[in-house]
Amino acid sequence: MRIMVLGGGGREHAVVHSFSKSSIVTKLHCCPGNPGITKLAVCHEGDPSNPLQMTSLCKRLDIDLVFIGPESPLVAGTADALREAGILVMGPGKLGAQLEGSKVFSKKFMEKHGIPTSSFDCCGNIDECKKALDKRSAPYVVKADGLAAGKGAFLLDTYEEAMTICSMMLDDMLLGSAGKNIIIEDFVEGLEVTILAITDGATVRILPSSQDHKRALDGDKGNNTGGMGAYSPVPWVDDEFIKKVEDVVLTPTLEGLKKENIPFCGVIYAGIMIKPNGSLSVLEYNVRLGDPEAQVVLPVFTGDFGEAIFACCKGTLADLDWPSPERVALGVVIASGGYPDKYQTGYEIVIHDEEVQDTYIYHAGTARDSKGTLVTSGGRVLTVVGIGATLKEAKKLAYERVNTVYFKDAHFRKDIGDKSLKEDSL
Repeated sequence: MRIMVLGGGGREHAVVHSFSKSSIVTKLHCCPGNPGITKLAVCHEGDPSNPLQMTSLCKRLDIDLVFIGPESPLVAGTADALREAGILVMGPGKLGAQLEGSKVFSKKFMEKHGIPTSSFDCCGNIDECKKALDKRSAPYVVKADGLAAGKGAFLLDTYEEAMTICSMMLDDMLLGSAGKNIIIEDFVEGLEVTILAITDGATVRILPSSQDHKRALDGDKGNNTGGMGAYSPVPWVDDEFIKKVEDVVLTPTLEGLKKENIPFCGVIYAGIMIKPNGSLSVLEYNVRLGDPEAQVVLPVFTGDFGEAIFACCKGTLADLDWPSPERVALGVVIASGGYPDKYQTGYEIVIHDEEVQDTYIYHAGTARDSKGTLVTSGGRVLTVVGIGATLKEAKKLAYERVNTVYFKDAHFRKDIGDKSLKEDSL
């Protein structure tokens, strides 16, 4: 099969890498890709969020199946245009993408279909925000309705800070149109876990569990980011818990989509909080693989990734054998100094020992300059992944490999995985 992967981040590098090992994939393309992806796929210039442009490109290349990596093309309707052109697509259409594209839609969807989530208020002006905050106590949870590249959720310690953020979004357009509507919801205490699943609209199959680290600094300090690292599978997530997630979250989600006549072939990402009493609360939906979760989930998926995605697109997921992970992966994001706030780019990246057993380096914010030198081009630059028999071993391998990478002002957390390790090993 000729496969096109849309996107150019660490997630897409991991997806391309997984496809490259599939028995049914004959040719890999990516748009726009990145310097790491060029070693595995033919990269093409273009905008994945331009449905007509992507349809034209895929038809010209005679693509059989398109895997859409980021959320923006899904919200823009790229999947709809490709399907209308007769191309198989892994990713929901514009209607299904609302689960991620609009926090207001997703919270109301969960409320309507009995999917557990925290109590919330939808606010479109400062007075409504004030009323919603007055009903709650610290810490305050404030979220932008629209897409904000992982930076639209705020956990605030004081009422004044919460009001300031609301004002910055509504009056100062801090996040542009993404913040013109706001969700204010109850804070939920507990353990957070990411559950990624693929679905053909009728059957759901759950990928290995993972846990992301959102805050910029060790000890979950600092600002929220797109993710500074992750590991998979989570050692305390057992079969009983996975069955509970399927029964309480994923199956009702599919049934709700059917009731609303929303076709859905793609990924369902459920960010789940496990409360102290053991009950579940869905923090958010995404409609694509997480980043950096994909970089640790896909390496420990022991099935044929190409076959799994093809089955999804053909509606035959129920017929597919589903393996359990046998190893553990831990990924560390190396970011530009200052991220997620202001940072400089264009610094040369030095990577020693390009191929090291049981480790991978997935590119995200990288580019080639006019001389062909690999340089930084974004906030999150690389995800370095170690794979071992245990979480401790995976962490050791990952951080050993991190220490072979250098660029000016590089920043990374040193405590990825510690939540599930009994002792601090690094």
